[in-house]
Amino acid sequence: MGKRGIVIAIDGPAGSGKSTTARCVAGRLGYLYLDTGAMYRALGWSMIRRGLSPDDESAAAATAAALAFDFCPEASGQRVLIDGEDVTGEIRSADVSDAASRVAVHAAVRKILVARQQELGFEGGIVLEGRDTGTAVFPEAELKIFLVADVVERARRRHRELLDSGIAAEMDELTGQIRERDKRDTATQRRSGSWPASDAITVDTTGLDVDAQVARVVELARECGVET
Repeated sequence: MGKRGIVIAIDGPAGSGKSTTARCVAGRLGYLYLDTGAMYRALGWSMIRRGLSPDDESAAAATAAALAFDFCPEASGQRVLIDGEDVTGEIRSADVSDAASRVAVHAAVRKILVARQQELGFEGGIVLEGRDTGTAVFPEAELKIFLVADVVERARRRHRELLDSGIAAEMDELTGQIRERDKRDTATQRRSGSWPASDAITVDTTGLDVDAQVARVVELARECGVET
């Protein structure tokens, strides 16, 4: 049996437009959609709930190995269930975002979650988004996209997402959190290898609306032979 299609890996820093773009591209192409970052968020949420420090690598790895992840597609994206509990809204809070960034620096955690992500995308026909999707998760992906945007715009987008979810947040605080996450990601990059992938196509989303971002990625998919 042949593959369902190509693997499209969309990477980039927090707030660059990965989630919305990847979800919409998957819908346009009839592909599966996987938010890999949701796994790290779910793990961060689980660590907080259990009273464990996200900086404790052993505890984070043990928790990651024990979690049962389920992703349920829906019109607006996907529902995220952990051990049968719907945590879709809860994993989008600022505290969970910070915890997710902290557990993601652990090599043992990344090894466990990357293996699960690879299982989900083994047959192709999938759009994955998150950090290191084009390097650690699917280095052989047929299409790798690296989205970028300036920090202020990324903070504005995150602010809108939280407000839409009914979560209050301050712009200054969000901007500071994004800058801090960028620093941690850079440190992780130095330890784990190139980020972005050397063959990734960079798309600057500053000033672009969602439709323009999606159109650009779909155009690149067509150039890889995907029929739309």
